[in-house]
Amino acid sequence: MSSGSSIPGNVPGRVGWGWEEPGTVERQGWGRVVFTAPSKPEQSAILSGSVRGARPGLLARPGAGAQPGCRWLLCPTRTALCLSLQPPKAKAAEEGEAPPAKRAPIFYGSLEEKERERLAKGEAGLLAKEGMKAALEAGNINISSGEVFDLEDHMSERQAEVLAEFERRKRARQINVSTDDSEVKACLRALGEPITLFGEGPAERRERLRNILSVVGTDALKKTRKDDDRSKKSKEEYQQTWYHEGPRSLKTARLWLANYSLPRAAKRLEEARLLKEIPEATRTSQRQELHKSLRSLNNFCSQIGDDRPLSYCHFSPNSKLLATACWSGLCKLWSVPDCNLVHTLRGHSTNVGAIVFHPKATVSLDKKDVSLASCAADGSVKLWNLESEEPVADIEGHSMRVARVMWHPSGRFLGTTCYDHSWRLWDLEAQEEILHQEGHSKGVYDIAFHTDGSLAGTGGLDAFGRVWDLRTGRCIMFLEGHLKEIYGINFSPNGYHVATGSGDNTCKVWDLRQRKCIYTIPAHQNLVTGVRFEPNHGNFLLTGAY
Repeated sequence: MSSGSSIPGNVPGRVGWGWEEPGTVERQGWGRVVFTAPSKPEQSAILSGSVRGARPGLLARPGAGAQPGCRWLLCPTRTALCLSLQPPKAKAAEEGEAPPAKRAPIFYGSLEEKERERLAKGEAGLLAKEGMKAALEAGNINISSGEVFDLEDHMSERQAEVLAEFERRKRARQINVSTDDSEVKACLRALGEPITLFGEGPAERRERLRNILSVVGTDALKKTRKDDDRSKKSKEEYQQTWYHEGPRSLKTARLWLANYSLPRAAKRLEEARLLKEIPEATRTSQRQELHKSLRSLNNFCSQIGDDRPLSYCHFSPNSKLLATACWSGLCKLWSVPDCNLVHTLRGHSTNVGAIVFHPKATVSLDKKDVSLASCAADGSVKLWNLESEEPVADIEGHSMRVARVMWHPSGRFLGTTCYDHSWRLWDLEAQEEILHQEGHSKGVYDIAFHTDGSLAGTGGLDAFGRVWDLRTGRCIMFLEGHLKEIYGINFSPNGYHVATGSGDNTCKVWDLRQRKCIYTIPAHQNLVTGVRFEPNHGNFLLTGAY
């Protein structure tokens, strides 16, 4: 070892091979040597540690000026070992050593109780009280009012959450989920969840459904299915036809309609048989002549009808008069073909929806008899003759807009369509309403009667049409195929074709015998508002659109 080396916390001293100093060196077991010097009997040195080959008497001498209590080094077999000299306390005090500093006690935990005791005893002075008050106001010291945080309850809540999560995973493992991806998507849609997520595959989707069912339960899916079935049933019930119990006069009217329509049907069938006996060449030539005349069809005359748009027009049975309805509330009669104004019918105060001639007007009826009927948006229905410009009668009973009005071929009954989802049949001889028929889910817009007088067809804003048997009151055909509202319906004189015009810009032709649509005419670029067959033989169809 070199001279002048030092050990942290020790007094520097000279190190070297020592010499024997008279004294007593006692070896007490392995690794322990006790040395007593006669010159300093009050000191004793105890050497401890791993002493290998230590021989008594080989001691390092302290350096000059070393104070008592310095480190003595014993160096047997070139190994420096620490030899501590521990002088008595009295001696250390005499030599001027500073007493050890008294350390302040360290408290662990809350000082709240101590602070309460100190405040209760009044040990703190005025300054301490002011400082305490300032600290409390600043929030640096918080003396509670006895409220404690129950750690055990908090741990129990956490444990409950963990247990609930384990139970949920256990339930999820027991839930069987279909491997059909489309069925999994249907289940997710029924639960109100997105059917797919970004980057999600079929396996992840099945797992997501399983986790959702583990939370809401499998009964939730059954409940949604029951709700869907219930809603489907309600929709089916909503689309069902409802029949009202009518008065005794309705039964009388149905019998009268049966007696009226059966002879006309027989006559029509007889005419159809006669037409069938005509040679095919003759029928082809007649059809070609008809096509040629239709190609040469031109505008015969034109006239300004009113300041507001015209909503409806109808020819008289003898084709010598034309009735027009206007949004101004006026109805006008024009002579044909010179288009001169004959009468201005004043009685409506709002938009007039339609005006139609009686089937026998200008043919067998007197001018004083009821020859026309009109309806308006305020629910009013008025009857007119050909002499007066004022209505001769009003039909009351509608609370909402009446879109169309139409005479039965017999002239005894009048049909009206209303926005209250129903249509009505009025007996003008009995002067009462005999039928109030519902069946559409939205307002009924147009109505038409079969040439025999046995059937009535209605078109509604629900995009459906219905064909009714007036003799029994049953809906015998449901016209389903249009995508938007039906604004026009008409029967062909042949007795088995029906045409409908819709807001989907198409006109459809239906066959009552086959009970289906046989042709769709996509001829217009806007909604079709009116359809009419040629009234004598039904050889052509006229459609009108916006």
